[in-house]
Amino acid sequence: MLEKLKKLVAQTELQLSELQLQQLVQYVQLLDKWNSAYNLTSVRDPNEMLVKHIMDSLAVAPYLHGARIIDVGTGPGLPGVPLAICCPDKEFTLLDSLGKRVRFLNQVKLQLGLKNIQPVQSRVEDHHQLYDSVISRAFASLNDMLHWCQHLPVQDGQFLAMKGAQAQEEIAALPDFVKVVGNVELTVPELVGQRYLLVLEKTAV
Repeated sequence: MLEKLKKLVAQTELQLSELQLQQLVQYVQLLDKWNSAYNLTSVRDPNEMLVKHIMDSLAVAPYLHGARIIDVGTGPGLPGVPLAICCPDKEFTLLDSLGKRVRFLNQVKLQLGLKNIQPVQSRVEDHHQLYDSVISRAFASLNDMLHWCQHLPVQDGQFLAMKGAQAQEEIAALPDFVKVVGNVELTVPELVGQRYLLVLEKTAV
């Protein structure tokens, strides 16, 4: 699996150390091990996880804004855990309302020695801290993400919404407390289908 990951990363501009590559593989192994009991992801094949979860998550690394980041509705830690491994200088809060997912993430933190992730069990509306970036790949609708998460970014902070398709209709209906600063088509090696990252900045209310 390590060799497969190296080949995938070589198709990007990411510069990852041997330790980071090993941590990513360990994370996939933990995800695979815990998946049968905890039903963390519908992807069952670890090699598929490398593409659909690891590389998909890492594609947004160049667009992270600031040092304090929250991954809302992180599930089993996506995209937060791969990004935390890739960006050890940034702090990641991994927020999920389900206890079993947070238990898994605490195990990941322990076994991988990731000091820059903080798993938190909470509903998003009950979590009151400020972040430079709010990222999610879980929300179905952009407006839902903005509605539930609008209290989380600092002034001039950013929302990073990972989407499986262009979101022109959603962009047209954006609330007035955000503005679009980027709409990027992501390149994910070996992934079938398109991926987009919508970058929104919180403006003065």
